[in-house]
Formats: sequence, structure tokens, C-alpha cells
Amino acid sequence: MIIGIDIGSTITKVVSIENGAVVNMVKSRATDAVTSAAGAFGKLVLENNIDIKDIQKINITGVGASRIRGNIFGIETQKVAEFNAIGAGAMFQVGRENIVITNIGTGTVLIYAQKNAITHIGGSGVGGGTILGLAKKLIQTNTFNGIMDLAASGDLSRVDLLLEDIMETELSFLGRESTAANFGKILDTAKNEDIALAILNMVYQVIGMLSVFAAQCKGSRAVVVTGSGSDNPIGKKTLGIISGMYGISFEFPPGAEYTTAIGAGLSG
Repeated sequence: MIIGIDIGSTITKVVSIENGAVVNMVKSRATDAVTSAAGAFGKLVLENNIDIKDIQKINITGVGASRIRGNIFGIETQKVAEFNAIGAGAMFQVGRENIVITNIGTGTVLIYAQKNAITHIGGSGVGGGTILGLAKKLIQTNTFNGIMDLAASGDLSRVDLLLEDIMETELSFLGRESTAANFGKILDTAKNEDIALAILNMVYQVIGMLSVFAAQCKGSRAVVVTGSGSDNPIGKKTLGIISGMYGISFEFPPGAEYTTAIGAGLSG
């Protein structure tokens, strides 16, 4: 058995892999890398009755991996480059190579994965951290559940400037309901629900457009979406609208938030 651990800035994900198959997946939250890695590993072992003697190796990756020195609990521990882990994990999940990957975490990373080469295309500081930071300041909410609950009943037209606000016809392939400027029309009557929705919409529009440009650059008609932000229902809806506009499909593999941990476990 091989254990893959993705030590993020706030959440750590752990998977166990046997005979090339992912068997167990768990996650935990902690404020420092050592506590997070040890806690997530312990949770995986205890919840799944894993015998430590059956673990051959632990592969770690993520922003916190550099803070882990030496082996974990005496088990051989190897560091894996995060971009390589994302690429390997995504190719495993979708079962093919030559893919564009958008990994949404605190920020966003764009990767092109081939069998023998995983390339970091670029990325953006816009991601889950942006959502939490803006929500904390603008609507005094700093949990994803709280933001999602508010956004469920929000109205974008009270915050965003839409094309229909400034012109009477469509523009190119853009419908009149398309965004002309995020937060460009925020009304005095805008509620927290509207602002929460607008924050989510803006972040996923940015991520979606960067993904489209990356796909077009690589001649691909699809983008594989992974990371903690891959399972956001409002984000998925926004990406779906972008998909319809540009003809680029967004794929969300099962267990996409564990992609990096899976890739780490499969590497080396």
C-alpha cells in the first residue's frame, strides 16, 4: 500500500493506493503542515483499520510538503512536485493523456499533462482564497457554507453590469444577459445574498476564461477541473455557461478534490 498526501494551506487530503487503485480518501483541516499531515494520516489509518506494517511508502506534495523533514512515523517518505502530482492524478482519473487541467484551490493552477511531460502553463491568484477574503470583508461571512447559503438566493443583476444594461442588442456571440463588468452596477439595495453570488460568479468567470484560453492554446476542446473548488455547484453553473459560449467542455472527474493526493501516491 502507498499513501499519497496533499498538504494544502488549509486542508490536507490523503489517499491509500493498492495495486494501482484508489482505496480510501479522507481529508482534515489544520493550521500548520506537520499537524495537518499527521492528523490526516492518522484519520486515514484509524477510520479504515489500516495496519501500519502494510504501508510501503508515503508520497507527499502540496505547499506544506517542504515543511516535512524526514520520514513520517518511520515510514519511507518521498516528496513529489505538486504540478507533477496534479498532472498524474488527473490523467489517472480521466483515463487519458494530453489534457488541460485547471486545479482550483486557494488560487488556480493551469497544467498541460502528457505521458512523459507535465507542463505548468500558468495560473492565477484568483481562487477559493479570493472568495473567502472578499466575503469576509464585504458580507462578514468567512465560511464556504455560509457563502453558498447566501448565494443560493442572490440576484446578479443587482451587482454586475450586464450587456442589457448598456446596449439593446447582442454583442458578437454574447447574449444580453452576459456580464459587461463584475460589480460594475452594485445597487444600494443589493443584499448580502446578491454580493455572495457575484463574488462566486466573478471568481469562476475568471477561472473559466483562463481555462478556455489555455485549452485553445493547446488545441484542446476540453478542460479537466480538479481541486477543492471543483465541486462548487454555483461555480459549475458559471463554467457551464462559459462552455456553451466557447465550445470548450469542462470535465469534473469523481473525487476531483483528491486529484493531487492521488497523483502523489502514483508517483515515484
